[in-house]
Amino acid sequence: MAKDRAEKVVATNRKAYYDYTIEDKLEAGIVLKGTEVKSIREGRANLRDSYATVDHGEVVLHHCHISPYSHGNIMNHDPLRPRKLLLHRKEINKLLGKTQQKGLTLVPLRMYFSPRGHLKVELALARGKKQYDRREAIKEREAGREMERAAKGGGGGDRRRG
Repeated sequence: MAKDRAEKVVATNRKAYYDYTIEDKLEAGIVLKGTEVKSIREGRANLRDSYATVDHGEVVLHHCHISPYSHGNIMNHDPLRPRKLLLHRKEINKLLGKTQQKGLTLVPLRMYFSPRGHLKVELALARGKKQYDRREAIKEREAGREMERAAKGGGGGDRRRG
């Protein structure tokens, strides 16, 4: 049985890049129940509005929505239950120190299957953006697109017909 040797991304948190400035990234395993894994393999996971906290020496993922498994029974899981993340003690202590600083939070960026078939969550240590920072990022992105269009010679001017 030949397996894919590439990461299979299941869910991404695109809003995180808009709402936060990413300072540091790390990879964590996640503790799941059987029907949750099956549901994630179907691509039914959502990271929007989810975050992680360090509670009693453990990192816990909150508000990560994993839909109930379609072929499950009454023993299906709760879609929004808190899920424990697996990290080394040294990493947890580092995160605990950083999250106690003002304005830093743990945000999941994406959920993916590693080449070995294990589900991983990419966590980011992030600082919240202010509204004017978001507007500035949009302006920079638009300016970059305009420069690309001009370099290609696409003529990004008015398209009015006379």
